[in-house]
Amino acid sequence: MEGSFVVTPWQVEGKIDYAALEKQFGIKDLDRGLIERIEKHTKVLHPFIRRRIVFAQRELGWLLDEYEKGNNFYLYTGIAPSGGMHIGHLLPFMLTKWFQEKFGAEVYIQIPDEEKFLFHSFKGDAKLPLEEYHNLAENAALNIAALGFDPKKTKIFIDTDYAKTLYKQAVRVASRITFSTVKDAFGMDNSANIGWIFYTSMQAVPAFLKSVEVGHNVPCLIPLGVDQDVHFRVARDVMGKLGYYKPAILHSKFLPGLQGDDKMSQSSDNKTGVIFLDDSEETVFKKVGMALTGQQATAELQKKYGGDPDRCMVCQYYKFLFEPDDIKLEKIFDAERNGTILAGEHKKDLATRINRFLKEHRDRVAETKKQIDRFMVTD
Repeated sequence: MEGSFVVTPWQVEGKIDYAALEKQFGIKDLDRGLIERIEKHTKVLHPFIRRRIVFAQRELGWLLDEYEKGNNFYLYTGIAPSGGMHIGHLLPFMLTKWFQEKFGAEVYIQIPDEEKFLFHSFKGDAKLPLEEYHNLAENAALNIAALGFDPKKTKIFIDTDYAKTLYKQAVRVASRITFSTVKDAFGMDNSANIGWIFYTSMQAVPAFLKSVEVGHNVPCLIPLGVDQDVHFRVARDVMGKLGYYKPAILHSKFLPGLQGDDKMSQSSDNKTGVIFLDDSEETVFKKVGMALTGQQATAELQKKYGGDPDRCMVCQYYKFLFEPDDIKLEKIFDAERNGTILAGEHKKDLATRINRFLKEHRDRVAETKKQIDRFMVTD
């Protein structure tokens, strides 16, 4: 059906209407009033917030109320790797790091090595043993820590290494969630393995774990990709029944694939639209060279009629990550609209910026590797 789309933690398909998604998920717009309240404390806004890449929220107003009363919040986010990390994976962590810096907040980062193992086992297409998912989780932890988190205020944990701590709390969550609720929320049927059914209880735990540790309620803010919201739609009421605050949530849009997919995805059959963190310079130039643009079919037509930056993946990559200056970004968009820039030079500049970004990130990874134990917590 035209206009239809699917957004779940395991599947993103179709042309996403984010306004419709807000209604479908029951989340609220990140409105001007809330943005101004953030800016009051941070002085400047993260580009993701200014540019509406972070577009929706749950109970952010309540969280800011608590903060202004002196009840400091902590942050929780995570990733469940099923392969190598790509640049789209970094977005929620970049935003989380910014909140840590601006509010001096602690950060809990959960890396479940079991989620994709359980899901793919259920689907009957498991290609990796659990041990390999654990290796992927360790690699993800290193790439996340390398973004510049404060090791004194950051805890990163892999589920099977922190299971004693997490499981005790997860069973309390699980005791309040029925199978019918999980089936309805995640589209499961009776063939789902019991590990996958249980998993959302594990993902809920870090949203109140700080409160358990200190013995009193601590507000929690979760920056996430909007596809992960369903886990907390299921778990939020349970947290209230257990006596803990429900977490506030910030929802981000997806970094699109270079060829126009609404989400850059490592599970896509077409990897040419995905920039992995270990891609070579040559590979980046090749992939960006095949990117979808909003330009006309020929250079002559582009110069005459101009293009559409909203349809151009090159422009969108500048918007998401590769041009932090809003004035310069608008000039790039204007050049696309009025036909004064052509696809070749446009793509060459973006590929150069991406390669610079990847090199700097890899340099930080090499340095972070020497101190990764300062971030990791285990039982």
